[in-house]
Parts: sequence; C-alpha cells; structure tokens
Amino acid sequence: MNRISILIILALLGAAGVAGCGEREQSSLYKDGKFRGKPDSRPWDNAPPSDGPAWTKGDPETWHRQVRARSDAQNENRRIGH
Repeated sequence: MNRISILIILALLGAAGVAGCGEREQSSLYKDGKFRGKPDSRPWDNAPPSDGPAWTKGDPETWHRQVRARSDAQNENRRIGH
C-alpha cells in the first residue's frame, strides 16, 4: 500500500472514533421538580380497535376485562382445556 492509502484509512478511523463523542444526554426534562414532557394518556381513554374485541371508551373495567380475555386466549393451558 502506498502512503496515501494508509493516510486515508487512518483519517477514516479517526473520524469514526470521534463520531462516537457526539452523543447527547437522553434524560427527561425536569423544571421546578416537575416533568415537562408529553403526558401519557390512560389506555382505556383511547378508541378500541375496529377489528377486534372492543371496550367502552373511558371505562377502565371493560378495558381490563378485554385485556384479561386476550391474556387468557394466549394461555396454552386454558386454550386447550387443561
């Protein structure tokens, strides 16, 4: 290899090494001791899917019942009758 190829390889390795130093901090933003991010909504306040079993929007009991039914459907022992 000639000198130019070696210099190009070393420059690329140096650039790749420095590229990892640009990571920004990913912590949540707190001001005055309170979280200032996007608030999460409650899952039962969302509209139910159009193609599956539904729940009443805004009613946590029907949402919990639907989640339990979905979990039971994924349980092999219940599914095959054991």
